[in-house]
Amino acid sequence: MKDADAFVAGHGKWDDDLKNIKDVYLDNRGIFVVAEKNGIIIGMGALRKVSADTAEIKRMRVLPENQGKGLGKKLLHLLESEAKKLGYNKLILDTSVKQQAAIHIYKKYGYSEYKRGILGGLETIYMEKNVQ
Repeated sequence: MKDADAFVAGHGKWDDDLKNIKDVYLDNRGIFVVAEKNGIIIGMGALRKVSADTAEIKRMRVLPENQGKGLGKKLLHLLESEAKKLGYNKLILDTSVKQQAAIHIYKKYGYSEYKRGILGGLETIYMEKNVQ
């Protein structure tokens, strides 16, 4: 699993949630999912409660060698389906403007930009989608 270590576990304060998935996601009306192949995590995604009717999509990652094969779409649809089951009406997310593949998939599946800003020193696009 060492090849995927940097992909899974970050090393900055922005990755503190990965040290406590249970409290941040699972015990707080959210979920955390991983995709695995041959014992290696190749993708992940999470849903974090923001308010009673809004959740945030977090941690959407697919290892580069597994991109372009539909895994990101499957993870996104799973998170959306679970959000509906949990009673959320709206999903929000953010991504760097440099993440063109991510922006493309989000727009393709109905997310729209509602603002831009700087997050962690990166120009960021904030997107949303109604899911109910």
